Amino acid sequence: MLQIRRVYEPSQPEDGTRILVDRLWPRGIRSEDASIKEWLKDLAPSDVLRRSFGHDPQKWPEFRRRYLEELCGSDKTPLLQRIAEMAARDNVTLVYGARDTDHNNALVLQELIDELMVRPNRRSR
Repeated sequence: MLQIRRVYEPSQPEDGTRILVDRLWPRGIRSEDASIKEWLKDLAPSDVLRRSFGHDPQKWPEFRRRYLEELCGSDKTPLLQRIAEMAARDNVTLVYGARDTDHNNALVLQELIDELMVRPNRRSR
């Protein structure tokens, strides 16, 4: 099962493997407190995209579209497929630092990986 959780929320036993999907380490969090198994900076939005979005909900549709383009038009497919395979076998939690729980990169990743789990041989959107 694939789920997402803010890094500032306490880890839970049902989280399974916790994967940080932000480019920058979250402020004020010690690595031992985050219970992060893996930090996949390569799945985070590019610095240019992250800065242009600036966590502005009005820019969400454009951010989402451009981020999906980054993810699907790159060499990130093997990473995405690996997470999909892990989530098909066990619990995986994508961990992110953004305050906005409705507009963040982990939501886009969850959507894309969920789609890969349904159609495992699909390589791009």
